Amino acid sequence: MAETGKGVTAGKLAINVQKRLSRAQEKVLQKLGKADETRDAAFEEMVAKFNKQTAEGSKLQKDLKAYVLAVKAMHDASRRLQDCLADMYEPEWFGKEEVNALAEDTDTLWLDYQQSITEKCLTCMDTYMIKFPDIKARIAKRDRKMVDFDSARHHFSSLQKGKKKDEAKIAKPAALLEMAAPSWAQGLISAHQVAQTNLSYNQAEEELGRAQKIFEELNVELQDELPVLWDSRVGVYVNTFQSLAGHQEKFHGEMSKLSQNLTDIMTKLEEQRQINDEANHSDSACSAPKKPGPPASRPPRRSTTSSPEENQHFGVFEDEASVFDTNPDCSTAATQQSAVTNGSGSDLPPGFLYKVKATHDYAATDGDELELKIGDVVLVVAFDNPDEQDDGWLLGFKEIHWMQKKDISAKGVFPENFTQKV
Repeated sequence: MAETGKGVTAGKLAINVQKRLSRAQEKVLQKLGKADETRDAAFEEMVAKFNKQTAEGSKLQKDLKAYVLAVKAMHDASRRLQDCLADMYEPEWFGKEEVNALAEDTDTLWLDYQQSITEKCLTCMDTYMIKFPDIKARIAKRDRKMVDFDSARHHFSSLQKGKKKDEAKIAKPAALLEMAAPSWAQGLISAHQVAQTNLSYNQAEEELGRAQKIFEELNVELQDELPVLWDSRVGVYVNTFQSLAGHQEKFHGEMSKLSQNLTDIMTKLEEQRQINDEANHSDSACSAPKKPGPPASRPPRRSTTSSPEENQHFGVFEDEASVFDTNPDCSTAATQQSAVTNGSGSDLPPGFLYKVKATHDYAATDGDELELKIGDVVLVVAFDNPDEQDDGWLLGFKEIHWMQKKDISAKGVFPENFTQKV
């Protein structure tokens, strides 16, 4: 016989097609109520539990795989974060070697945790779920064999009813057949009809016995296995989650220690930074100019009354002055000197000496002091009374004020070391 496919002959294909047609016909008759159906309420309950157990196990297996993938993603993210910290951690900072060792320990801990939950939890769940497809296929086969059994049972029952009718027909042969055939031939015809009926009956009986045997074998096996499988789910769930909880506890405990070590390193680094900042601040404070104390009080004015001796000395000074007045050269020199110190040009104030620029801010603490901001340009002028000038202090007013108002009343004293001559 020619083959129609790998391992499938035309005869087998015809038998399979015939079985499917018979099953379809039987199911239609059962749904229409024209044929009874074999029912087993206890087994149907087992199948319902099996389907529930399959759905729960598949969901747990899927979620465990997702959890393992999430742990792997967290492992990768943690490794990148630790590598980033190690790369940007400068060698002179506190705990450089400890940070590198901490990164390696963290990576190892994540790797061990991932491998542990994969081997102890996910592998256990995979082993538990691997038997479900086979049992599901056997349940489906049992359902098909039950339909075959019902079909064979109904066929055999119909033959039993037909056999009785055929026996009645054979006992009363047709009148034409009796008249046409001789007496000895009538017995042969009756025997042939009986043999055909018996052959069909025997074949149907054998088919019924074979279908019943296959169905009952599958049914008994599944009735033994399904309750055991249903009860095993509790132990599998307990082992899976106990193992997962144990590995989580161990992992988080070790990770907590590493996190505390990292916190300690960062605390020491912050202390190191504060010490360096204080040292730098002290150095800058030492190099910055010291602000002088407030200006000394003005010396008291000279008394207007004088003794006869002072008048005599004053007369001597007047005589000496008259001598200078009689010398025209000396008078000219004195006039030029007065123009340098007290000259009042159109752009410069009277008594202008030079310009300075503020290098530090200075807040005035007295009414006669001049407040400064960094960058202010000050026009320095001579004191009206040189005795009023204190060491380290100058007198002047801001250039911008002079250019805008030409007013010398806004002058004030300020510390010389807060400025730089320009």
